[in-house]
Amino acid sequence: MAGRTARRRVVRVTVPAADADGDVTAAARADLLAAEEPLGIRVDGTALTMTMRTPGDDTELAAGFLVGEAIVRGRDDITGMKVCDGTTCGHLNHAEGEIGNIVDISLAPGVAVTTGARRNFMTTSACGVCGKTSIDDICVLPRTPLASDGTVFTPAVLTSLPDRLREAQRVFSSTGGLHAAGLFTAAGELLAIREDVGRHNAVDKIAGWALVHDKLPLTGCALLVSGRASFELVQKAVLAGIPVLAAVSAPSSLAAELADEAGLTLIGFLRGQSMNVYTHGHRVGL
Repeated sequence: MAGRTARRRVVRVTVPAADADGDVTAAARADLLAAEEPLGIRVDGTALTMTMRTPGDDTELAAGFLVGEAIVRGRDDITGMKVCDGTTCGHLNHAEGEIGNIVDISLAPGVAVTTGARRNFMTTSACGVCGKTSIDDICVLPRTPLASDGTVFTPAVLTSLPDRLREAQRVFSSTGGLHAAGLFTAAGELLAIREDVGRHNAVDKIAGWALVHDKLPLTGCALLVSGRASFELVQKAVLAGIPVLAAVSAPSSLAAELADEAGLTLIGFLRGQSMNVYTHGHRVGL
């Protein structure tokens, strides 16, 4: 977990219960925090955006970001990736876990960044669509409709996924400060998990993992996110070809509208033994 956490001295304050005797106590201790640092994403040497993220899996994050922007659709659209530490750049052969300040991606001939995709200011770890100028810039549907994916995920499998995701969250277990995205098969097998201070970054890392391993589109898979399901997460799932997006919290109204239009099964409040199915319930056997 090197580079993904930071140690800091804190003062632990404990207040006794109202009906108990004793004084307020304060004790110094070491605490482990989730790391948050900026990452610049460049395309063919030109700055595209900068995002705040948890270091690690940086090439996956950058590649997945391009998938979510509808700039690339598969591994053949990218001819090279390199990580820069601010002074030097090293070419990568899709190495995992590389950490740097900038990722530069080279696109294949004929693949280009559209004007609407370029963002001229930093993206925070909470923002997935910052810098967009209109709803038309962020609403992109895939070339292959999700409606053709008839994979069914049983309710029993779906309700088991949050526990499986939490068990696999290594950095969260140490810091309590990260979001997670997990990719599962219809049988409940965990294919990949990524953690980050930003929900959208965690999803981008999943999409980037799939692109690097030539698995796009992610037909027959379900994506589980640890927070709410916002519009941008639906957009990213749709462009990655994922037929089911589930969240432990609520979706937004625009997320549900886009999911309905795109043919995505959207599930919210996936907790314990229950869930709310907002769109395309046929994949849950409904």
